[in-house]
Amino acid sequence: MDLFNVKTLLLLLSFIGCCAGQSILPVGPVYATLGTNVTFQTTLVGKVDYLVIVWNFNGVNVATRTAGGLKVGAQYTGRAAINNTNAFLYLGPVTAADNGQYSISLTAMDGTTSTGETQLQVLEPVSGVTITSNMPEALESNSTVVLNCFAKGSFLKFTWLNGSTPIVDGNRFALKQMGQSSTLTITEVLRTDLVGPIYCTAANQLQSQMSAPFNLTVYYGPEAVTITASNPDLFISSNINFTLSCSATSSPPATFTWYRNHRMMENAGPFLTLEVIRKHRFGSETGEYRCRAHNAKTGRIVPSPGISFAVMDTISGATVSGPTSVLIAGNSTANLSCQAANGTVTAITWHKDGLRLSAGGRLAFFANMSSMTISPLQQEDNGEYRCQLTNPIHKAEAFYKLVVNFGPEKAEVKGKKAVEVDNKVELTCFADSIPQANFTWKFNGTDTGVKGARFTIEMATVKDIGMYTCEANNAVTGRTATYTHSLDVKAKGTLPVDQEGLSDGAIAGIVIGVLIALAVAIGLIVYCRQKVPFYFSPVSLRPSASYNVRVESPY
Repeated sequence: MDLFNVKTLLLLLSFIGCCAGQSILPVGPVYATLGTNVTFQTTLVGKVDYLVIVWNFNGVNVATRTAGGLKVGAQYTGRAAINNTNAFLYLGPVTAADNGQYSISLTAMDGTTSTGETQLQVLEPVSGVTITSNMPEALESNSTVVLNCFAKGSFLKFTWLNGSTPIVDGNRFALKQMGQSSTLTITEVLRTDLVGPIYCTAANQLQSQMSAPFNLTVYYGPEAVTITASNPDLFISSNINFTLSCSATSSPPATFTWYRNHRMMENAGPFLTLEVIRKHRFGSETGEYRCRAHNAKTGRIVPSPGISFAVMDTISGATVSGPTSVLIAGNSTANLSCQAANGTVTAITWHKDGLRLSAGGRLAFFANMSSMTISPLQQEDNGEYRCQLTNPIHKAEAFYKLVVNFGPEKAEVKGKKAVEVDNKVELTCFADSIPQANFTWKFNGTDTGVKGARFTIEMATVKDIGMYTCEANNAVTGRTATYTHSLDVKAKGTLPVDQEGLSDGAIAGIVIGVLIALAVAIGLIVYCRQKVPFYFSPVSLRPSASYNVRVESPY
């Protein structure tokens, strides 16, 4: 059936008036990418029994199918076909000229006609999605960044992503689309705004393409400038490894300068060592140290909080100097001086025999406690003196033994005052003295030639009865003390027991033994009187009678 006959048939059928009112095409439009094939589908279900199917484009026949076969319009030869089962139209590859309205007319075997219309939009492929910026770098909070996204294609829509998070219009972000491009404007840009990275996606109904990741450097800082010390004490030892470090949040990284008491030091970098501090001849006095962080891009300079400390040397070479002459109690004065060869001394204390000394009486301190004077010296001033030098990081000590010559003090002789013939006699002389006293002995005023603290008679005779004098002499003080001891020599068996040389301990033992025996006897009597009837008539004691009680010593 030729085209003329088909048209004639359709014209005749149209006069019959049996037409369906519902469209047999889905709601459009239909989209196709330039150069691809497109299918115009129908809503018909199952196999269609038809007399004729006609597809037109803007009133121009594209293709017609009858029982006799398919007839394609001249300009669609090789590009169009109709499915004889469901009346689908196949068209392709499409060109830009294929944009427009397509219609279908289907006449069934019963003479009813179904129609439909739809729109074909031929889309240019999406390509060339790129992002550009109005500036190569930005300053945080100061810059307004405008990003432009360009793309090729038809019916494009643009979306922006920060990483995987969609960027929406509002606040500091403004989105605007203009045909083949879109702009993203960020006012008062922040460092986090552009580190996603940023992506732009261009899309139409059939295709989408994402740009390459875009990053823009946003410079910021310095901020959070902090200073830390490896040993954060108020006083730092000069012989330790000590470093101050400065840090800041900054892009690009900040450069650092150092200040002491607001005076710039010739040191750059994030670290300030003790060596540099000493090279500047700083540190012996407490000073405040700060660093300043500078960002060359933002132009900002931010100081750190201050940290105060002093550098101190450890104390060494401590010595105490004292009198070089002979000191005599009651006549001499002692001056002691304490010093250190190296180091800073902030406090000095004095001690004697482990006890701290304080000024008063005969003791006075001078020159910030570095020296002390005792005047006049007494025998109790003898002893070891300790000078303690301290600073906040260290202490040192020095010792001095002070010798004060005195005495001899009151002499005393210990020994028996009476012995029996042929007994041994030992007399010992005592006297407090520094230096130790020299002892000599006299018998009845005559020098015996005996030197030393002890005088001994191996076997006493009556010739030894007399006065024994001990003379204690201090060669330094020139003083002499004496003590005279009398000795009596008796015939054997004539001295009482206590004079025979019982020791004090023996005598005490005898007394204690007697008291214990007496207590036991009294206790026994009391006990017996309580337990046994007392029929014994005590003997009357007569005043004229004499009674002997003998207590024998156990010794």
